[in-house]
Amino acid sequence: MKAYITGLITILITAVCDAQIPETTRDRPVMPENLPETWLTYHLAHPGPDKAIPADPNCTIFYKGRYHLHYIYQSKGHSFAHVSSRDMVHWKWHPTVLTPPKTGHGMFSGTAFLTKDGKPAIIYHGQGSGRNQIAFALDDDLNEWSEPIPVEPQTTDGKPAEMRHWDPDCWLMDNSYYSLGGGANPTLAKSKDLKQWEFLGELFHPNFPKGLGVPKDEDTSCANMFKIGDKWMLLCISHGLGARYYLGEFRDEKFLPDHHALMNWARWDFFAPESLLTPDGRRVMWAWCTPWVNKMQKVDRAKNFNELVNGKLQPGIQSLPRELSLPEDGVLRIKPLRELKQLRTDPKRERNITVKSDTAYLLKEIAGDTMELELVLDAPSASEFGIKVLCGEDGSNGFTIASHHASKTLTVGYINPPFELKKGEDLTLRIFIDKSMIEVFANDRQAAVAWHEYNPKDIHVSLFSKGGDVAVKAISSWKMNSIYTKAAAE
Repeated sequence: MKAYITGLITILITAVCDAQIPETTRDRPVMPENLPETWLTYHLAHPGPDKAIPADPNCTIFYKGRYHLHYIYQSKGHSFAHVSSRDMVHWKWHPTVLTPPKTGHGMFSGTAFLTKDGKPAIIYHGQGSGRNQIAFALDDDLNEWSEPIPVEPQTTDGKPAEMRHWDPDCWLMDNSYYSLGGGANPTLAKSKDLKQWEFLGELFHPNFPKGLGVPKDEDTSCANMFKIGDKWMLLCISHGLGARYYLGEFRDEKFLPDHHALMNWARWDFFAPESLLTPDGRRVMWAWCTPWVNKMQKVDRAKNFNELVNGKLQPGIQSLPRELSLPEDGVLRIKPLRELKQLRTDPKRERNITVKSDTAYLLKEIAGDTMELELVLDAPSASEFGIKVLCGEDGSNGFTIASHHASKTLTVGYINPPFELKKGEDLTLRIFIDKSMIEVFANDRQAAVAWHEYNPKDIHVSLFSKGGDVAVKAISSWKMNSIYTKAAAE
């Protein structure tokens, strides 16, 4: 599992399992016939009937023409829901087969990988087993799996390693399998055959830098390790910080990071990341997004949880897929998945707009709550400049997305991720609005997720500037089609 606060999860699971659901409906998640108007349109989200809490994305892999993703949900205990896709945009649900009755333990966090002979395998934490586990696919659709085998590293003298069995990852490097055990001070083991494991001790190099902004023993759960550019990347979470990553190198069979950065800035808005490699070499990631965590601070958890998630909110929401790359300058690039463009319809564009200092400019043709926006500002010099979405027809209320020269940050509603424009650089924002969920990408160097409760009538868009005029080269919009069409998922 990508570790959770036991008390909170117990309360939530108790609340959502009160209703007795016929056993026959538990075999495959299905979309309800009548969707609430406030449900998301183009984000992958768990449809029910059981609840996806937690809903960590896990064990993603491309195999024989399809992308496969699993996520945790409640079906006879902590189970893996299984979806697949040809384009990472439209998904279909498979039968739920990785369940405690099948495996003998709950399904907690892990990853997928190809064995040396090209067969899909998964490594994950077997909840209740006290061990990380490996299982092998028995069919091309990944609907049948072998009996799991525990990962039990031994020291050089043949004794069981003293380690935490938690949130594992597995990858091939120099013809050996390497297995990471997550948590604080994560550990590493290696094997030639996925059966006998040699314990290598702590994952992090003794020369772990002190200036990264996090201590060496920071929680490293939801671990996912891979090569990107000329570096290695450790994608993970801290339960106190959310999604984050290290960049660095392997030295002496240890990971020596030289860079650390956050991918989340509030609560669990962006949590439990997972990634895969596409056939054309792109690294694509997802994260679990949790609006209900924010809401639970305001309500009686057990009493009102079902009302929240069955009405305005959904559990089990996955972020839009993000493409990660690391060019020669060493700065991580984060872009929305290029295949999302196929959802665009009803294009609109306004060009050459001047927003005067300390004024707002309400767009006349562009509005909506299920759309993508692309905004290009001409090397702005104003102290603050940006856009409000989901605002009233008079420009009131709304959700603010802005850049600040002085603070070197973005404003994305209630969060302020770091971001700095280079001298003379245009600002390009790609903004995805899916009802109450908003994702923002800035110059491919920063991305953020946030939530906004809004009146369905408030769907307008307004530009603003403070401390100087801003020239808007262009703003484009597209209405986004639903991903929940049967034909598109096949």
